[in-house]
Amino acid sequence: MAIIDDSQEILSATVAGQHDRAGAPDPSSVRVKELSERDRHRILRHFLALDDHSRYLRFGMRLKDDLIAQYVNQLNFSRDTIFGVYNSKFKLVGVGHLAFALRDGYSDPVSTTLKDRVAEFGVSVNASGRGLGVGSKLFVRAAIHCRNADVDTLYMHCLSSNQVMIHIAKKAGMEIHRDHGEADAYLKLLPASPGTVFKEAVEEQVASFDYALKANTRAAVKWLANLPGFRGD
Repeated sequence: MAIIDDSQEILSATVAGQHDRAGAPDPSSVRVKELSERDRHRILRHFLALDDHSRYLRFGMRLKDDLIAQYVNQLNFSRDTIFGVYNSKFKLVGVGHLAFALRDGYSDPVSTTLKDRVAEFGVSVNASGRGLGVGSKLFVRAAIHCRNADVDTLYMHCLSSNQVMIHIAKKAGMEIHRDHGEADAYLKLLPASPGTVFKEAVEEQVASFDYALKANTRAAVKWLANLPGFRGD
């Protein structure tokens, strides 16, 4: 089982597998922000915009709209941690759900951890956000958050056909177990350090500024659109 001692190593490994696209934004401009209750309706819109195949890869089944709404309504922002990436139009293009659970509910090698909790990570990226390293950035942020939350085992469960998740897992050095069309991946993390705490704080601050800028820009555009005679581009 791989041990990651610095989140930058995960970042280097995962981003290395991404393909450049002409005219696409630099992956370094992707900002990952911790989401809160005020983002719930945007999270719902993000999941509802996923096509059937993307829903199947994310949830392991093709969930109908009402079941997705039920899932989003049950998200617990005080228990779990949910990250998001907003594009320039203030729309969520990627969502990462980091769920914490007691280790007793997991089999080896997760059960070998000495910590009380483990974390399970799930991610979705819509069509407009693919190829920019959004999924990788969400994973990196989740890993560093786990370290700072005193969790040493990060777990991912996905379908074996979910090549994006498998790619992220392999690049991060996760141990992958496949069984009956499904895959479990585990990553061991070292304890937090002053560097990881500082890194996460800075990244959240930058992402919060980016969030506010995009939100205010979106509000200004809406306001201008309601002015008589205004013509948007």
